Amino acid sequence: MAERTLTITMDPDWRRALRAAASSAGAERYQGERLNFETPGAFFGHLTARRWALVEMLMGAGELGVRELARRAERDVKRVHEDVERLTELGLVERTDRGGVICPYGNIHVDMHFHRAASAA
Repeated sequence: MAERTLTITMDPDWRRALRAAASSAGAERYQGERLNFETPGAFFGHLTARRWALVEMLMGAGELGVRELARRAERDVKRVHEDVERLTELGLVERTDRGGVICPYGNIHVDMHFHRAASAA
């Protein structure tokens, strides 16, 4: 299989985001995977700078234990464990059978658009 790709989108219409993900899943060739947040606030609430740093450390690093990841990040093991749990729930990292952590993606693209609010006039 080709290198896995993740596209993170921000779309308040979760049904539209789900349809887009389903249409790419039905394609004959791999189209990548998607993760959608309804608002930029939700995105930044879940994917903090510290969590992004963990994902970045894991990309291409192979399997790492949480203690080793915490050592490399120069952070408390308990806090890194909490962040890894949240990143696992979101699907950005995966746990291995041996209890380690990997980032399965070779490429992560964030697609974020900001629009001016409609005027009330």
